[in-house]
Amino acid sequence: MTRLSHRDAMPDDLRGAIVALGNFDGFHLGHQHVVREAVEWARAEGRPAIVATFDPHPIRHFAPHVPPFRLTSLDQREAMFEQAGAAAMMVFAFDDALAATTATGFVRDLLAGQMGAAGVVTGEDFTFGKDRGGNTQMLREIGATCGIEARAISPVGSSGQVVSSSRIRDALKAGECDVAAQLLTRPFTVRGTVIHGDKRGRELGYPTANIDMGSYIRPRFGIYAVTGRVLATGQELQGAANLGVRPSFDPPKELLEPYFFDFSGDLYGQEIDIAFHHFLRPEAKFDDMDALKAQMEEDCARARELLGARPKE
Repeated sequence: MTRLSHRDAMPDDLRGAIVALGNFDGFHLGHQHVVREAVEWARAEGRPAIVATFDPHPIRHFAPHVPPFRLTSLDQREAMFEQAGAAAMMVFAFDDALAATTATGFVRDLLAGQMGAAGVVTGEDFTFGKDRGGNTQMLREIGATCGIEARAISPVGSSGQVVSSSRIRDALKAGECDVAAQLLTRPFTVRGTVIHGDKRGRELGYPTANIDMGSYIRPRFGIYAVTGRVLATGQELQGAANLGVRPSFDPPKELLEPYFFDFSGDLYGQEIDIAFHHFLRPEAKFDDMDALKAQMEEDCARARELLGARPKE
């Protein structure tokens, strides 16, 4: 798949594309409907389909102090857009210049001029341009003056409520992995590089693959049943993970620490995906290491049961 910046010259073979336009953080069920419409429209007219996203997220630009909230990294989104049938991903690098671009300028200069788009698909609630001055009606009206047809997709519902990134974030903060997975159509997954820690888990007999959560939202702190995938090899793993600040140790340090069952390899420096399947319990402080080890053994047994993992013989 081709990855482009909005500052790049558009390749000739991608001009005249149908563009799915939005933040698409999480690429949840509603986002998938928007992209599917763009891909099917493009195929019907023999055009390329491009998914355009924003990175950093506009919220991060205007309010850099807010806690981390991302549901997906840019690389994760790229892989999902490609799987959905897009030929390219356009990244609108959200900076001061883009924030100052008017709705009219965004459509005429970027979508029509820079990209040469023939059609654009958004969600009905999509806003754009300086001070979010543009909406889907303006997109249709301005687009019509420069050769762009615009379509808006109605919100998608689940369990009587609209599917949204905010709803998914609320579910994760509550430890409701099943709700998040239903709305995302897959488990919430963190991608990161395994880093060296203080080896506390190894000393307890539970060596962990430590991951810095970076810009991802923090689900409810606690213990989870997880699966892992090593990107370089495709190896699939199952385990239990602690997400939090490890209250039994001093000083506190926030980490995602998955322990993989029946695994003895070296993962340092490897990029892995950690998928959150079940919340087991909140973080707790233990009086001694024996009590902590006993609880970890219980957590792993429960995670094995929930994941259907077979104990090593």
